[in-house]
Amino acid sequence: MASSQPSRDSEHRQFPDFLECKLDACERDSFLPRKNGKHLVLGKKPGDGAIMLQSNDYLDIGNHPDIVRAEIEALESSGQVPVMSAVFMHDGGAKDYFERQMADWVGFESSILCQSGWAANVGLMQVIAGNDVPVYIDFFTHMSLWEGIKSAEAKAYPFRHNDPVHLEKQIQQYGQGVILYDSLYSTIGDIAPLAELIDIANRYRCLVVVDESHSLGTHGRQGAGLVHQYGLSDNVDFITASLAKSFAGRAGIIFCSRRFAKYYPYLAHPAIFSSGVMPHEIAALAVTLDIISRSDDRRSKLHEMAAYVRRELDAVGYVFPSESQIVALEPGPESATEAFRDALEERNVFGSVFCSPATPKNRSLMRFSLHSGLERPQLDYLIDVCREIRDEVGMWEWKSTKRGGRGKP
Repeated sequence: MASSQPSRDSEHRQFPDFLECKLDACERDSFLPRKNGKHLVLGKKPGDGAIMLQSNDYLDIGNHPDIVRAEIEALESSGQVPVMSAVFMHDGGAKDYFERQMADWVGFESSILCQSGWAANVGLMQVIAGNDVPVYIDFFTHMSLWEGIKSAEAKAYPFRHNDPVHLEKQIQQYGQGVILYDSLYSTIGDIAPLAELIDIANRYRCLVVVDESHSLGTHGRQGAGLVHQYGLSDNVDFITASLAKSFAGRAGIIFCSRRFAKYYPYLAHPAIFSSGVMPHEIAALAVTLDIISRSDDRRSKLHEMAAYVRRELDAVGYVFPSESQIVALEPGPESATEAFRDALEERNVFGSVFCSPATPKNRSLMRFSLHSGLERPQLDYLIDVCREIRDEVGMWEWKSTKRGGRGKP
């Protein structure tokens, strides 16, 4: 029998002013300016035949039958599963075995499986930083590491994006500390000057943390990442990654020394106070690792397609910094990105809008995430659409176009 009591929503309960102000500001800044009344990241719902360029499943293995089968079999055979913090799990189980497999793959002594890439980065920063430790962070590094700095009550000293000279000046001024950057930047798709940054870190005896979320699986021998590809693993203290990208799962990982792995679970709050990754998820991740390590054909196709799209978009006048499977075009103001998004979606092309707080307020962008399941006709269609709508969306007047020195032919 349905309850006769009104729902809380129907009561229009007023929050205290401090919360009402925050919600009103979000409504005013993020919802009211949009034509569809939704947040900028939400446009049309994709229909049949849409070209989807939103997923981070770069190797197109999310529905691989071997992964699905492994997860189903683990669910059917696991019986009563203890739902608890991973600190209570003994060595020798599936988690421990998977962590050793991952470490061997990337060339580290050990690895730590976490609930997410966010949990990995926040937890790691809690352990290695503090209020007396300077933390040098690239301006474009993922928000989880910025949040980790706050959680550790450490002081952030940002350095200009991919600028080793500015990093060194910061270290000379503030002293030994921790250096944070991504190997492949998720927002704009460019790659860090890894060797130069690591050389500076080693000269000043700083700890190095490299987030490889968007290069693990897609780059390096057997997909072991960019740090491994350039033979720099011995010079990096920590690599972190989300396993919700190429691994198409729901977890994170920290690569580290065996000694550090011993103490981390008892120092990091996300490890202590959150339930561990479930057995069926670990079973799927273990099979995924095997598939990724054998997927040179998928990686080759991905890199070939990405190079083709970058070359063709450059030829029709778009300006972007991408060096990878992530291709981001920057209309700038949110109204311009909305117009670009709508023009693409009217033609059945769906990318991901990035806006504040993921980007500066007036530097919103459209990100195309390419994956190895795409075929050449779909790429050609994407390029044709981008060519067709240049005047409609005012591409020649974008600041990114002008910064690149492009003019309308």
